[in-house]
Amino acid sequence: MVKTLRLASMASATIFAGALLSASPAMAQALSGSAAAPQAKAARTGDEVDRIIAVVDNGVITERQLDRRVAMVKRRLQGRSQLPSDAELRKQVLNQMVVTEIQLQKAESEGIHIDDAAVDATLTRLAQSNGLPLDQFRARIEAENVPWTTFRSDARDEMTLAELRRRDVDSKITVSDAEVANYIASQHGITSAPNDLHLQHLLVAVPAGAPEADVQAAEKRAEKVIADARDGRDFARLAKSNSQAGDAKAGGDLGFKAPDALPKPFVDAVATIAPGQVVPEPIRTADGWEVVRLVERRASSSAASKITQTHVSHILLRVGEGSSEADVVSKLQRIKRDIEAGKGTFAEYARSNSQDGSAGQGGDLGWINPGQTVPDFERVMNQLQPGQISNPVRSEYGYHLILVQGRRESVATPAEQEDAARQAVGSRKSEQAYADWLRELYDSAYIKTMLDTTTP
Repeated sequence: MVKTLRLASMASATIFAGALLSASPAMAQALSGSAAAPQAKAARTGDEVDRIIAVVDNGVITERQLDRRVAMVKRRLQGRSQLPSDAELRKQVLNQMVVTEIQLQKAESEGIHIDDAAVDATLTRLAQSNGLPLDQFRARIEAENVPWTTFRSDARDEMTLAELRRRDVDSKITVSDAEVANYIASQHGITSAPNDLHLQHLLVAVPAGAPEADVQAAEKRAEKVIADARDGRDFARLAKSNSQAGDAKAGGDLGFKAPDALPKPFVDAVATIAPGQVVPEPIRTADGWEVVRLVERRASSSAASKITQTHVSHILLRVGEGSSEADVVSKLQRIKRDIEAGKGTFAEYARSNSQDGSAGQGGDLGWINPGQTVPDFERVMNQLQPGQISNPVRSEYGYHLILVQGRRESVATPAEQEDAARQAVGSRKSEQAYADWLRELYDSAYIKTMLDTTTP
């Protein structure tokens, strides 16, 4: 049977069955094929024909598989303010299933196999991160109408995809000493590096494999947002109501970043506009159409050896482990209210609720250097004052409450600067290499879909 699972972020903690299928930059490419079509027959259960909905190289995806995955996603989407139409949701889910099927076939051809012991170990760690023994964790998953066999299969496949990416992409990334030196220089203004940029953005997403009519319709929506912004509408409000990016709730605020830490099309587009202005045309990216506003420019710091460290704690709740996004957000909001009402300390609530390794330390992550956390986390952390607790913050790991305990200026050792720079450059190169690698898989695969988008 063809395996049809979502593609998860392999840098994050594994989130299995029931996870929301959201497009990533690497996925948002046009699906095309050139190989000869394989012969495929409809799958049968008893006398009932299960119609083939997509052919992917030497495999198929059936309508029943798509229906099951769509139903799973719908359960996860309940409680969100905006839902896509049934036809659009089916199209997006099928596109994600195709992407995953391509990679699973690639992994099989390379002999990648995750054994039962490795899967068992991962599921045990996942149960422990939820504060449950494995049998109780299994009961909770099954209470969410996810069969344990499906959950276990999803776990194996995500581990397979992680290993495939490690072998084919991440293991081939190298960062030269010159790249490290250039990054450090650009971050601190040692050379003639351009100013840091404070940008806002919003995304009008274009699903993978979207027909040209959908691409043009999305562009029209982006142009309408630009017109509204240039007419004086608040950009943060526009982003919250229109953007399909992960930072929409924060008004699409990217904060100050060095130019080489931003997408090059963004940097090029704002080069000729003044602070406060919106780029006059939508920017086409792998995700769709981006609308970008330049908030401010500032000179890079001249103190190359100085870094601002933040003492931070957090409470992390994961999504897709028996809890919906709405449930997780509601619980974190309740925890925040209780802490602010004096019903307990942040550390006490972290010890009893947080689902990561810092729980035993009351959620204390210690003193954090710039670049040591994921961007969504760091952006909000940098906006908090000491003693302030954030609202729930979405990252690739789940949802966080963030508490900033203090800040200090510190002299970074050369080794610390080089290590941070090497990680930043390597991460950026890995993401680009992964997008290119996945695009090559698309181009070499035969993909034919028979989805009737007029029916749910």
